[in-house]
Amino acid sequence: MFIQTETTPNPSTLKFLPGRDVAGSATADFADADSAGRSPLAVRLFGIDGVTRVFLGSDFISVAKRDEADWTVLKPIVLGAIMDHYTSGAETLAAGAAGAESSGADSEIVTQIKELLDTRVRPSVAADGGDIIFRGFENGIVYLHMQGSCSGCPSSTATLRYGIENMLRHYIPEVEGIEAVE
Repeated sequence: MFIQTETTPNPSTLKFLPGRDVAGSATADFADADSAGRSPLAVRLFGIDGVTRVFLGSDFISVAKRDEADWTVLKPIVLGAIMDHYTSGAETLAAGAAGAESSGADSEIVTQIKELLDTRVRPSVAADGGDIIFRGFENGIVYLHMQGSCSGCPSSTATLRYGIENMLRHYIPEVEGIEAVE
């Protein structure tokens, strides 16, 4: 098994590409070891000293480290853990563990926002090892949650304000601004 790695705009995060399915059409963000119980892979990665966050994308794994940890030491250990996980045959996410999108009828504006995020934003954010999740739209404000390498990335604020906000305001006049939420 050959696992590729890529840097991300966040120097504390590396993107690992195992060359096979990771989370399918779902994503899963684990901010700490306590939240990782639904993913045997995330539990394994949090067992490595220095790992602070794990994000599972469709075909990649983003791993964040403590500032004082060194990627030259940590990277081979993470690669080994990912390889061991796939060799074991264990599932990546427990059945039914993927995050659920809100159900029910969305307003036309919310549908447009979600479509723009899915087609124009999420692919480029995923290329950097992260994801962006729609959390709501109220009084002209779009609420978004940054995950993976985007969470805590110094450039994520600029991405939200100058990239995503401007694009949404251009296509949807009802959008007045964007707020990042946890």
